Amino acid sequence: MALHFTDENFQQEVLESDIPVLVDFYADWCGPCKMIAPIIEELAKEYEGKVKIGKINVDEEVKTTEKYRVMSIPTLILFKNGAPVDTVIGAVPKKTLQDKLEAVK
Repeated sequence: MALHFTDENFQQEVLESDIPVLVDFYADWCGPCKMIAPIIEELAKEYEGKVKIGKINVDEEVKTTEKYRVMSIPTLILFKNGAPVDTVIGAVPKKTLQDKLEAVK
């Protein structure tokens, strides 16, 4: 299951993670976010132990959203060693995300 990131746990869960982390910046009212939500859940299961995958609500976690200049959602940012290494904006096919995860794991 995808993790839930917040402004409070972002430093520990994402930036200090010893494995890559895919963060899905989303909102409950966002149609494309709902479209990729099942894909995010599938990837969380498939990459368990290899890549940490989670979501952060842009309406509730404003500090982190602003820090990474998220303007459109869904925005997916891939972190490795505490730094963003790749970004995907919009609903994309599962294969697109799998290719990006394979490149960093």
